[in-house]
Amino acid sequence: MKSDLYPLFLDLHDARCLVAGLGDVGCRKLRGLLEAGAGTVLTFDVAEPSAEAAALLASPQVRHARRACAEEDVRGCRLVFAATGDRAENARIAALCRAHGVLCNCVDAPDAGDFLVPALARQGELMLALSTGGASPALARRWRRELEEWLAPRVRMARLMGRLRPCVLALSTDSRQNGNLFRSLAESPLQHWLQDGDMQACRDFLAQSLPPELHARIPEFLHDLA
Repeated sequence: MKSDLYPLFLDLHDARCLVAGLGDVGCRKLRGLLEAGAGTVLTFDVAEPSAEAAALLASPQVRHARRACAEEDVRGCRLVFAATGDRAENARIAALCRAHGVLCNCVDAPDAGDFLVPALARQGELMLALSTGGASPALARRWRRELEEWLAPRVRMARLMGRLRPCVLALSTDSRQNGNLFRSLAESPLQHWLQDGDMQACRDFLAQSLPPELHARIPEFLHDLA
């Protein structure tokens, strides 16, 4: 169990990644990379792909070979997932990654790799990552579902702030003044009004809080948030 991990969100759009092993776990890792928009994903498995794996391998950014992962495959990768189902083979891949400075997730021996994949709760544009440090993936999955329920009513508030912030910054007012405004909005009852559908209260509060230059845009900011 790891307790001193460094959390971060990676942009993989131009990255080369690798998944060794296309069983249930490997397919989950591959699906996650594809959903994250990874640039190229190399996949290796000595077995015939299952129907689930074959569907994922049809993605244009996937390059598959029916063989074991070799040292030259690892070079230049951003992330590697060792998910072959063979503990010794996964350890071999993890050692190759370490020799070439490539981050590796070893699915059956977290301490042999460099990172863990958190359970991810998503609602709209909001995303929360949860890890138990490898202690209990089952608990992480359960809490992920609970977090998704917690996030659901907060999506509207996040969208509103995402619309407001660039417009406020475009006014080129004092950064301290902007900071005070953003904190005031974040700590206001706006989230509750949006959740309850009280758009009049939202309009009144924004008219009192926003710079006059933005008052005409309040209907635009609140569009489709009811």
